[in-house]
Amino acid sequence: MPYYQVSFQRDEKEIARYYFDPRFNRPFIFPVIGPSGRTLTRMGHPGDPDSHSHHNSIWIAYSKVNGIDFWSDKPGPNHGRIIHQRIVKLEDSEERAGAITQGDWTTDGGTVLLHESRETWVYALPKGEWLLILDLRLEPAVESVAFDRAEFGPMSVRVAKTIAVQFGGGRLRNSEKGEGEAEIFRKPARWVDYSGLIAPGIVEGLTLLDHPLNPGHPSPFHVRADGWMGAMLSTKESVVVNRHKPLHLRYGVYVHAGMPSTSALDARWKEFTAIKPSQ
Repeated sequence: MPYYQVSFQRDEKEIARYYFDPRFNRPFIFPVIGPSGRTLTRMGHPGDPDSHSHHNSIWIAYSKVNGIDFWSDKPGPNHGRIIHQRIVKLEDSEERAGAITQGDWTTDGGTVLLHESRETWVYALPKGEWLLILDLRLEPAVESVAFDRAEFGPMSVRVAKTIAVQFGGGRLRNSEKGEGEAEIFRKPARWVDYSGLIAPGIVEGLTLLDHPLNPGHPSPFHVRADGWMGAMLSTKESVVVNRHKPLHLRYGVYVHAGMPSTSALDARWKEFTAIKPSQ
């Protein structure tokens, strides 16, 4: 039986694991280990796990692609799945480790809408911190594909319960000096940060970074006090992609200790944007 997992390790200790079993509705990354050795994300909503089973720690999905739902876990005529096809390459060095994979965005009826090339990279940073980069190239398998104006997707993070504002008294901030759900919800930003207690006396967090090459950058963010943040494509109009002209998306997640200042997070965002895409 094949094992559809890639473990990312640092000093012989796992910091992340990428799951891509084609039986799942989508690939995802879990756990995401912070500098203290504890996971900073979770699977599912802590108060409503059944209807939020699609909240898979760190994941790529979208609620409407040509009208097909690639977001939820509910099968049906308008439901789709992101199906892993193969590993193209595994790479590791002192600076980074990565997995390059290929997959298809496929309807439950078997129609392939998009061919996906995904690069998942982990970069080591000082003091146990690290940077995750997800780089996607989405090429239509049909004449054109519309990422409909939608609230959910493509890049999402579900933080650990104790980090959430609602459940653990965490703190939600963005690059535009906004704080809390009301000030950040659906607002454009270069980054959004979720930080809070991961254990008594230990504060850690995750910063979701948007890249300038993404359509409509800075992207609007869908955030919730219950522990979720996601970068959106558009709140105003569909993003249409034609065959042989792929959509390139690039996001980062900064895994950090403490609660960095806004200026420190701005500096980390600039470092992220300076890393050149491989594709």
